[in-house]
Amino acid sequence: MKSPVATAANTHPPVRRELTELTALFEISQTLDRTLDLRQAVGPVLQAMAKYLGMLRGTIALLNRETGEIAIEAAYGLSDSQKERGRYKLGEGVTGKVVQTGRPAVVPRISEEPLFLNRTGARKGLRKKDISFICVPIKLGNEAIGALSADRVFSEGISLEEDVRLMSIIASLIAQAVRLRRSAQEEREQLVEENLRLQEELKDRFRPANIIGNSKAMQIVYDQIAQVARSSTTVLLRGETGAGKELVAHAVHYNSDRAGKPFVKVNCAALPETLIESELFGHEKGAFTGAIAQRKGRFELASGGSIFLDEIGDLSAHTQIRLLRVLQEKEFERVGSNETIKTDARIITATNRDLESMVEQGKFRQDLYYRLNVFPIHIPPLRGRKPDIPLLADFFVEKYSRIHHKDIKRISTPAIDMLMSYHWPGNVRELENCLERAVLVSNDDVLHGHHLPPTLQTAEATNTQPAGNLDATLDNIEREMLLDALKSARGNMAKAARTLGITERLMGLRAKKHGIDFRRFRVSRP
Repeated sequence: MKSPVATAANTHPPVRRELTELTALFEISQTLDRTLDLRQAVGPVLQAMAKYLGMLRGTIALLNRETGEIAIEAAYGLSDSQKERGRYKLGEGVTGKVVQTGRPAVVPRISEEPLFLNRTGARKGLRKKDISFICVPIKLGNEAIGALSADRVFSEGISLEEDVRLMSIIASLIAQAVRLRRSAQEEREQLVEENLRLQEELKDRFRPANIIGNSKAMQIVYDQIAQVARSSTTVLLRGETGAGKELVAHAVHYNSDRAGKPFVKVNCAALPETLIESELFGHEKGAFTGAIAQRKGRFELASGGSIFLDEIGDLSAHTQIRLLRVLQEKEFERVGSNETIKTDARIITATNRDLESMVEQGKFRQDLYYRLNVFPIHIPPLRGRKPDIPLLADFFVEKYSRIHHKDIKRISTPAIDMLMSYHWPGNVRELENCLERAVLVSNDDVLHGHHLPPTLQTAEATNTQPAGNLDATLDNIEREMLLDALKSARGNMAKAARTLGITERLMGLRAKKHGIDFRRFRVSRP
């Protein structure tokens, strides 16, 4: 193996060769720039080398740093099986030496070079003495990541040094393409990683200031608020009474770009049907009895801000039609007026009713339902977010201690257990009311279990656990029912049996079992 030196004068005129080289380099450069996937580009690069440089065969081999193996990634003039056999260790053969040393190598006649292994088997049956082999490293900085090689017909009149120079330029173009793609890939990965990190940080950070809770169920609500707040999308809040729908509506508005504009609230269930349209859309003077002056409606007052329509499921059919027009056309007329008023108020609605069932029953317009249900947010009931109960309890105790001038420092463990065990049909509103009452009746700095309402009391807290086992308890209940029935029937066994829904014979057996004398319930006649 020789280092690259001029072996013979070039038989082609210098001007013609330079033009050919420039054409080849231009096409190769265009090919590498055309696609982001380098694997799609290397094949056409080798074809261009064959077309312009008279190359018989060519390969691009890359080093796997993990395994230390050099394998052919792309080839020209080799079959798939020959390409697969082209594998080398570092320092093995000409290709292995070039990658190991980072220096190019020239073999004028492969038949005279013992380092040339012909690992692919592509030169079998050929006159090896007539084949020259050129191999140059593909380098990133000072590190060789692979090798570019070519076979060509040996000729005394061809300068292999010129081939080395040109192939080194091509290898540099390939290395630059690898570097750019690696940088782009690293940048994409970095952006993805940073985006994920920011999402996690935002998920941890974003908690509306007016809502308390760290549970997984509430985190989903927070994420949805963050997603929809800065848009103008219509929001439908679903959830049970007292779950906190109005607080979520506040959070959507005050975390939006409309935070500095009005936030107007309307309880659709609290307004009479005769006044709801006037409240929503306003009226002109004299529009109806009692309309002594022009009045702006809630939609007009909410211009540029948000309007919160609570209990939307209670709207009448006529009002539903007018609301649908506002959603579709962003315009309305005051009651008693023909003047059309534009509105850009964002609509947030809420309901605890099953709108889907109401649509099926014809009680709620289907087209209005679809207009409202653009971005639904389900607020979980308190029983579905029990980890938040201690946080809410602390907040309400502190709030009402301050309001009622109490100095309650903590909630006792039994009281916390009672709060956690209760099913809270009234949700957060019921919890707040219970704790306000408890603060009022407390006479020390600790809120105890007996300060809570009777509905929350447990057998353990009140020391009223039932005595005996299940059979004994059932027997006691059965005896009491028999006595009550006989007392009501004044000792008439047949009538008592009918009251209890059993036969007279079974009534007699049960009375005998419990030692009940039915005759003592009879009323003696004078």
